[in-house]
Amino acid sequence: MPLLRMRNASFIGGGCSVGPLTLEVWPGERAALTFASAREARLAARLASGIVKASSGRVLIGDYDPRVQSIHCKRIVAFVPHEPMSLSEPDFARYIAYRAALWNVDARHAGAYAAFLRERLGEMHEAFAYPLIGALIAMPDLVVLDRPAPVYAEQILGAIEARAVFSTHTNAAAARAFERPAVLRMTQA
Repeated sequence: MPLLRMRNASFIGGGCSVGPLTLEVWPGERAALTFASAREARLAARLASGIVKASSGRVLIGDYDPRVQSIHCKRIVAFVPHEPMSLSEPDFARYIAYRAALWNVDARHAGAYAAFLRERLGEMHEAFAYPLIGALIAMPDLVVLDRPAPVYAEQILGAIEARAVFSTHTNAAAARAFERPAVLRMTQA
């Protein structure tokens, strides 16, 4: 079963529109779409994650319609915003505790997993790493990325692992960075 199905899905509101979009994203697949503007890309990502509801057409996350079953959708999909998150270390720890409580994840497990992800994200600036780490705490099946920085593509895809990915971009080169398979690098001892 696809994790994301969009059938002629459009959103119109606030002087902006996006769509119609038709696609399917299956477990482990990646879909990277390019849009003419940052506003359209942001709306498409929010539409795919169920944050905004389709004005026309249909969006299904798993078998659930975000218009009426949003809580079920939130168990499947995690949204990673484009905007960086400026937090101090103590604030980040509180943020992870909040995300763990929100998703009913053991706080110690969430803290350990957040530390593991922070280490795995290596050179990625913390302001971009923190929203991704917070989104992955719930162990979603589908990760929706709103205009992720292509310079961090390898680290982001490595942290997401085999989960399905839907990402939005404003240029084709950035989209290609998120379509390609993640590269695992082996180091010799």
